[in-house]
Amino acid sequence: MSLPHRLAIIDVESTGAHPVRDRITEIAILRVEAGEVVARWESLVAPGQSIPPLIEQVTGITDAMVADAPPFEAVADTVAALLEGCVFVAHSARFDYAFIKNAFTRIGRTFEAPVLCTVKLSRALFPEHHRHGLDALIERHQLVCEARHRAMGDVEVLWQFVRQVEAGFPPEALARAAERAMKAPVLPPGLPEGVLEAVPDVPGLYLFHATEAPPANGRRDQPLFVGRAQSLRARVREHFAPNVRKGRDAELVARVKRVEWIETAGELDTSLQELELLRAFRPPYNRAQEPAEEAFALRLLANRRRPPIYDKVPIAGTDPADWAGLYGVFRNRREADNLLRELAMLYRLCPRRLGLEGGSGPCTAHATRRCAGVCAGRESIAEHDARLAGGLAGVGTRPWPWAGAVHVVEHQPASGRRRHHVFDRWCFLGSAADEASAATLAATAPRAFDVDIWRLFCRWLAVPAHLEQLAALSAREI
Repeated sequence: MSLPHRLAIIDVESTGAHPVRDRITEIAILRVEAGEVVARWESLVAPGQSIPPLIEQVTGITDAMVADAPPFEAVADTVAALLEGCVFVAHSARFDYAFIKNAFTRIGRTFEAPVLCTVKLSRALFPEHHRHGLDALIERHQLVCEARHRAMGDVEVLWQFVRQVEAGFPPEALARAAERAMKAPVLPPGLPEGVLEAVPDVPGLYLFHATEAPPANGRRDQPLFVGRAQSLRARVREHFAPNVRKGRDAELVARVKRVEWIETAGELDTSLQELELLRAFRPPYNRAQEPAEEAFALRLLANRRRPPIYDKVPIAGTDPADWAGLYGVFRNRREADNLLRELAMLYRLCPRRLGLEGGSGPCTAHATRRCAGVCAGRESIAEHDARLAGGLAGVGTRPWPWAGAVHVVEHQPASGRRRHHVFDRWCFLGSAADEASAATLAATAPRAFDVDIWRLFCRWLAVPAHLEQLAALSAREI
C-alpha cells in the first residue's frame, strides 16, 4: 500500500471559517488501517456560540440541533483515540487540522499529527485539472455524496477518492504524490495554524493585527494594515510568500499575529468600507490619509484689484444643493495651486494675480508671453477674470445627472452579501440591505459632501458596465 498505513479521514463543520474565533459544530472520522475501515464515528458538537444564518443554510446544522450536543471537551478522548498514530487526512486539511488543534488547546491539551491534504493530493495526481475542490472531485470522479457539507457525508466522499487513486495509480507514483501532499507549509511567524487556509476566496478587505486576540469588548482594535482584494485568499497568501518579503513588507509580516477579513458585496462596497477603516484607525503600514474635512471650493471676488481674488469656501459636510458661485473641489492648497497653474498656461492668465507669484509690476510669465498682461496694463481685470471663470467652469462636480437619489445594488453570490448604496447629489447617504431601507435613506438621510467619497464614486461611474447596477429612487424636495 503506497499511502500511509494508518489514516484518519476527518471532516469538521463549524460556526465559521476562522479557526481561532469560530467553533466546531460537527466532527466525523473514519479510521483506516491497511486499507480497511476499522472505526467510524460522528457527533454533533455544542459550539458554545450561535451558528450564523448563512452557515445554517450551507450545512443544515441549526442552533436547535446542537443545543443538547456534547461540548468538545466531552468527546475529546474519543477524538484523540481515533486520531492516535494516524495521518490526519482532510480536504484543505490545514483548515480542519487547525480547528481540531485549537479545540484541544482551549481545554489545555496538545495535539500534533502528520497531515495529508487531499486537495494537494488531487493536484499532484491530476495536474491537468484546475479545480480540486470537493464539488469538483465529486463531479470528475463520479463520487457519491449522501449529505454534502455534513461531516460524515464529506468524509465518505474522501474515502471513495482515496480508494479510487489507490486503485488507479502505481504505488510509486502515489507515494510521491502523497509525499507532496503531506509537505507542511512554511507558516508565517506569529500566525496560528490554519488561518491562511481559512481565508475565503471572495472579494473583500483584510486586516493585519499585531495582537493575537481582539479586544474583549468586541470592538475593533487598530490594525497594522488594511488591504483589499478580489480574492482574499490569494492576496493574503502573497504577503506571506517568502520570496516577496523585503524591506517594509518584511517588517509588516514579522509583526502580524492575527488576520481578520471582511467579505464585501462588490467593488463599491469594498471601497466604502476600506475608506471607513482607514479613517477610523489610520493603520501605520497604510499610506496616511489627508483629512477630508479641509476640502474647499473657490469663489471669485468680482473686481478685486489685488490678490487674493478668490475666497476658499469650506464644503466638507455641506449640501451641494446649497452651492452657488463655487468652482472646483480641492482637498488642500497644493491641489488648488496646481490647477491654477494649469489654467494659467492654457488661458494666458497672470500667476501674480492668481496668487501664485509675489512682487509687483509685470509677472515673470509676461516676459515670455505666457501672460496676456493684466499685470502690465495690457488687458483689464474683467477680461482676465472672465477667462479664469471660464476655465474654472469645467472643474469640480458636474451637475447631478439624476432627478433624485440613486442606489447601487451589489451582490456577491459566493458570500451571499447584498448591499444597496444610496447617493444623492454626489453625497453618500448610507448602505442598506434591501430596496425599502434604501428608499428610507434617500428620503431621510442628510446630504453631506465628502471629497473622498465623491472621487471614488466618480471613478466607479467611469466604468460603463457599472451603470447597470444603478437605479433611481424616489426624488425628494431639494
